[in-house]
Amino acid sequence: MQYWLQIGSNLIAAISFSALTIPMSKLVIVESPTKARTIRNYLPAGYRVEASMGHVRDLPQSASEIPASVKGEKWAPLGVNVEANFEPLYVVPQDKKKIVKELKEALKGVDELFLATDEDREGESISWHLLQILKPTVPIKRMVFHEITEDAIRQAILNCRDVDERLVRAQETRRILDRLVGYTLSPLLWKKIAFGLSAGRVQSVSVRLLVRRERERRAFRQGSYWDLKAMLEVRDEERGERSDRNTPHFEARLVTLAGVRVANGSDFDEATGQVIAGRNVVLLNEAEAQTLQDRVRDRPWTVTNLEERPVNRKPSPPFTTSTLQQEANRKLGLSARDTMRTAQSLYEQGYITYMRTDSVSLSQQAITAARDCVQSMYGAEYLSPEPRKYATKSKGAQEAHEAIRPSGSSFRTPQQTGLKDREFRLYDLIWKRTVATQMAEVRQTHITVQIQVEDAGFRASGKRIDFAGFFRAYVEGSDDPNAAIEDQEVILPALQVGDTPNCTDLDAIGHETQPPARFTEASLVKTLESEGIGRPSTYASIIGTIIDRGYANMVGNALIPTFTAFAVTALLEKHFPNLVDTSFTARMEHDLDEISTGALEWLPYLKAFYLGETGLETQVKDRESEIDPTEARTVNLENLAAKVRIGRFGAYIEAEDSDGTVKASIPKDLTPADLDPAQVETLLRQKTEGPDKVGLHPETGEPIYLKIGAYGPYVQLGDESEANPKPKRASLPKGVTSDTLTLEQAVGLLMLPRLLGVHPELGGKIQASLGRFGPYVVLDQGKGVKEYRSIKAGDDVLTITLDRALEMLAEPKAGRGKRGAAKPLRELGAHPEDSEPVNIYDGPYGPYIKHGKVNASLPEGETVEAIAMTTAVEALNAKAGTKKTGRSRKASAASTAETTKTSTTKKTAAKKTAAAKTTTAKKAATKTSTKKKASPA
Repeated sequence: MQYWLQIGSNLIAAISFSALTIPMSKLVIVESPTKARTIRNYLPAGYRVEASMGHVRDLPQSASEIPASVKGEKWAPLGVNVEANFEPLYVVPQDKKKIVKELKEALKGVDELFLATDEDREGESISWHLLQILKPTVPIKRMVFHEITEDAIRQAILNCRDVDERLVRAQETRRILDRLVGYTLSPLLWKKIAFGLSAGRVQSVSVRLLVRRERERRAFRQGSYWDLKAMLEVRDEERGERSDRNTPHFEARLVTLAGVRVANGSDFDEATGQVIAGRNVVLLNEAEAQTLQDRVRDRPWTVTNLEERPVNRKPSPPFTTSTLQQEANRKLGLSARDTMRTAQSLYEQGYITYMRTDSVSLSQQAITAARDCVQSMYGAEYLSPEPRKYATKSKGAQEAHEAIRPSGSSFRTPQQTGLKDREFRLYDLIWKRTVATQMAEVRQTHITVQIQVEDAGFRASGKRIDFAGFFRAYVEGSDDPNAAIEDQEVILPALQVGDTPNCTDLDAIGHETQPPARFTEASLVKTLESEGIGRPSTYASIIGTIIDRGYANMVGNALIPTFTAFAVTALLEKHFPNLVDTSFTARMEHDLDEISTGALEWLPYLKAFYLGETGLETQVKDRESEIDPTEARTVNLENLAAKVRIGRFGAYIEAEDSDGTVKASIPKDLTPADLDPAQVETLLRQKTEGPDKVGLHPETGEPIYLKIGAYGPYVQLGDESEANPKPKRASLPKGVTSDTLTLEQAVGLLMLPRLLGVHPELGGKIQASLGRFGPYVVLDQGKGVKEYRSIKAGDDVLTITLDRALEMLAEPKAGRGKRGAAKPLRELGAHPEDSEPVNIYDGPYGPYIKHGKVNASLPEGETVEAIAMTTAVEALNAKAGTKKTGRSRKASAASTAETTKTSTTKKTAAKKTAAAKTTTAKKAATKTSTKKKASPA
């Protein structure tokens, strides 16, 4: 019965969808060209798809965008008329006016308008703004989908709705609130600290988190402790017939002495570097550890206890926006911004579901697809007994209604997609995480062995994987599941209570406690989400703003706050504590979510926040006169006699001596946590007494100085004078410090670039030198043609030889995102008119045809594999004609697409749908300009 009901339902849907193919003109508007191109493959004839390129309206970003009619109003710079119920001033940016004009032209003559922007608040807002600008007189339908597949688009057309005014209002309130905070506080920071600084509702809280962690690092006091590490071996007679194939060697650590636990790093107070008061532990120093080492080394060791504990591990939930950013940062080294750009491209090309979501739930379709993958690729034993479902626990979870997963009712493996580079790696990550959710649990056994030697207790810990389960597909934080499975195991030999292993080696090991780890992008995103601060979809832009505004530097994978961040955070903490309080900001986030559901009214909320005696506007006005600019520019650091201030060109030290005030710039790579009295003394001494002298150059006799500049220490040959205004200088390379620099190294650095010789085949000069990104070798072939290779660890720029440089130049280049000449996806052959090659390449907007200097997009419905030379020549001629006549490429493409669609029959539509699957796999990432703008925080 159920079977026939399903058949009937499918027939009704097919009949309803076929009715949509009746020749009518319909306009569909999406955000980006990539999304437009993908969705077009699944629409019937008569549907024209255009892109709005994100928001077409926004609050003014500069004074030039404010209309003349309101320019004189005092609220105009704010972009919000707070006196007229917070009415926002919306303008069409200059770069969007042409797009709006084209959309209005496209709307003429159509019978229906479909708004197919993303399904979250931001997408709803874009649709609403389009309605306000275009003012359509035809029926309007809001078309929503969370993946771009044929079935999803079909269902979306059949189940359209109206624009959700509550979502629009929630986004608008959030946007207004962010503008009020940013545009009210930022001018205050310009006046009191430095021009160009900014404050934000979420941004400032994030910066404070970084600053607080750096303060903790500065306050940290190191502690030291010692313990013993033993290498033990099971005796042959004890191994006997236990059939133990494992190595007889194993490691054990000292844990007790005379029945009292031995101190470890967790027992120390970070503020004092001493053992926390009240802890009953034994703290060993070096001498005591060595004495114990000598005492027990040759004494009998006995296994006194052995415990095996079974542990089952369940797979992590599928990705949300936040967890995808965290894992992509840990596994792939991608920033939050790069992760979201890549994920958006994958979504718009139809590879994954919508990437802005707080939900961990999977649809039944997705669960079935994931289980099919497990069954076919790993076997039934690796399938979870029952379909595994996850419940969303995040506070205020909203956005899309499903986790991030591969799109469709069957999941393409990463190898089947045809994706490359970053897109391939991110899709691979999403695919593995999703498939793992439906795999069996990992079964492990944790083993703890207690060994006693005299009064010293040692412990050996092991871990055995009894069944790999979902580890076969995915191990969190690891790139290679197979290698990661090995990392998850610590194999111990088969032991029994009473065994007496031999001690083959015993070492006394010294340890030092470490300061709290700095935030990475992954850990900051995790903290923001756990505290309920901001929306995960905005974290990428917030972190980007923090770095762009000079509040933090990315060093390796760590976010290190600057002295400017310290000054701004101190001002806000003192005068506007609520705005940088995590609890207060989390409550604001909750209130904004309440507005989206209608539980809270937006206007009273904004009035209470901004107006009145306790409103932000009044607070800023009242406290502006209380804030002393000199005090605001001063960064107070403990244990420093000198003052740190923020100046026009960055942070500097200021101190008083017998001659008056002395100022010295702080190098940009010197962090607040690492600035100590000795460094301050060096900076001030070099400023007053001149630089330290390394020695005299052996050939010229000129002095070589060690100086400290804005970007760190460097050496200088000779004195600066009128005759020698720009003396030779060289930065210290990585691994060489001011304390370890020798005269020989300084001379070598000043000799750079070094001529190593001439390339035996190409004839160009080969040099070794030091640049902005470190040491390198370069082959100069003349006429601006140069080939570079970085000098990695193991080679020295001062000693590298010609032979080694030739080896490096012969290796394939792995540069900073640069590639050699692009290889064509397909070579069509010689052009019939001039015999020049006609090739198809993969470009930022998908495959394109190239002939000479003319590039043309693949015509609608054509694929890389099937397109004929005649069709390609027609597209090239049309493109060349477009350039001559000045017609816009977009209008031409739209006209071609409309003509093609009008003439499409059911047969060719089916053919096009099949071909689209191949075409989609070839598309490259969309340009960042197509991405929706996130509201600043």
